[in-house]
Amino acid sequence: MGQTSHISLYELQLQIATVLESALPLPVWVSAEIAELKVNYSGHCYLELVEKDEGSANGTAKAQARGVVWRSTYARLAPYFEQATGRPLSAGMKVLVKVLVSHHPAYGLSLQVSDIDPTYTVGDMERRKQEVIARLTREGIWDANRGRKVPIVIQRVAVISSASAAGYRDFCREVERSPYAIRTTLFEAVMQGAESERSIAAAFERIEQQSAEFDAVAIIRGGGSTGDLDCFNTYSTASLTARCSLPVLAGIGHDKDVSVTDMVACVQLKTPTAVAAWICDRAAEFDGALERAAILLQQLCAKATHRAELDLQRAEQTLRSATQRTIAERGVSLTYAAERLTSGVKRVLEREGKRIDSLALLVERYSPERILQLGFAVARLQSQAIRSIEDVMPGERITIEIADGVLSATINEKQKRDNGGE
Repeated sequence: MGQTSHISLYELQLQIATVLESALPLPVWVSAEIAELKVNYSGHCYLELVEKDEGSANGTAKAQARGVVWRSTYARLAPYFEQATGRPLSAGMKVLVKVLVSHHPAYGLSLQVSDIDPTYTVGDMERRKQEVIARLTREGIWDANRGRKVPIVIQRVAVISSASAAGYRDFCREVERSPYAIRTTLFEAVMQGAESERSIAAAFERIEQQSAEFDAVAIIRGGGSTGDLDCFNTYSTASLTARCSLPVLAGIGHDKDVSVTDMVACVQLKTPTAVAAWICDRAAEFDGALERAAILLQQLCAKATHRAELDLQRAEQTLRSATQRTIAERGVSLTYAAERLTSGVKRVLEREGKRIDSLALLVERYSPERILQLGFAVARLQSQAIRSIEDVMPGERITIEIADGVLSATINEKQKRDNGGE
C-alpha cells in the first residue's frame, strides 16, 4: 500500500487560522456570560465565555470559547467597567465584548477582547432585579413584611451583620449611648461576595428558630459599591426578608440605589447607625408619652380632689340648711334635729372621707416624689424647669432634682436630637 498524501497538524492549524481570519477579519460585538475569569501575574486576563441554553433545566452551555484581554487593554477596561457598573468584572456576569477572532496552532481558537460595553451589563443587572420584584409580587409576599406590626418599644433585636464590619460597630455604639435597656444579639453573616447569599439565609433560619425571643430583626451593612451590595437584590435574600415572621429593619448603607431587600423590609433606613437611632428614638418617644401621662394623671387627681372638697362643703351647707328648715317648719325638737344632723353628717363625712382617701392614694402613687423614685429627674435653671435644649447655654449651672436630693451641674455642651435619617 503506497503512502497517502497528507499535511502536518501544524499545517492544518495554519490553514484553519487563515480561513478564520479571512472570514472574520474585523472585530465583532459578542454577548456572552463569563463562566471563569483569571488575571495572571503578568496582568493578562483570561476568560471562559459561554452562552447557556435558556430552555435547559440545568443551564447547559450551548456555546463556549476562550477569551483573552491583554494586559494593556485590561488595565484600561477593568476600571472603566467597574466605575460604570459599580462592580468589577467577575464570573457570572453577562457582558457585551468587542472581539477579534484568532486561531493559534498550539492553543486553538480564542477571542481577543478589545472593548466592552458596560451598559449591557447594567441593563442585565436591572433586568434581574425587576424579575425578582415581579416574582415576589406574583407569589404575594411583596408587602408581607411591610405589613408586620412593629412593637411600640423594641428592646430585643436580632442583628444580621458581619462582626468585623464598621457599620455593625457604629450600630452598637449608637445603642450603647441610649439610656434604655436594648439587647442586641448578633447572627453573623457574610455580607458581600459569593458566600453572602447562603450565609444570610442561614442567619435568617437561626433567627426564625428563636423568633419568640426577639421584637425585630435588623439587617445592616455599611456603604459599598453596587456590586458589593448585589446580594441584597437576589431572590433568596429578598424573599427571606419578606417572609420573616418578625418586622425587619433594613439599614444597608448606599446612596446610588435601593435594593430589593430595602423595598420589602418593614422599615427602610439609610445606614446601620440610622437603624439604631430609630430604635432608640422610638423608646424615647414612649418614655416621653409615659411622663406626660403621669403629669396629666397628677393634674386630674388634684382637680378631682378639689372638686370633692367643694362638693363636701356644699353638701354640708345644704344639709345644715335643710335641717334648719325642717326644724323650723315641723317644730321638731332640738335634740331630735341634732341627732339627725349628726348622723347625716357622719354618713356623708364617712362616704366622702373614703372617696378622698382613694383619691389621696392615687395622688400619692403619681406624686412628683413617686415619679422621681422611679428614676426620673427634673433639671432646673434658676428654679425654672428646663423644658428644651434651647433653655440653657454651655457654661450655665443647673440643678438636677432626684429622689433623694439635689445635684448641681455645669453644661459643657449641647447636642440636639436629630429626628431625621442619617
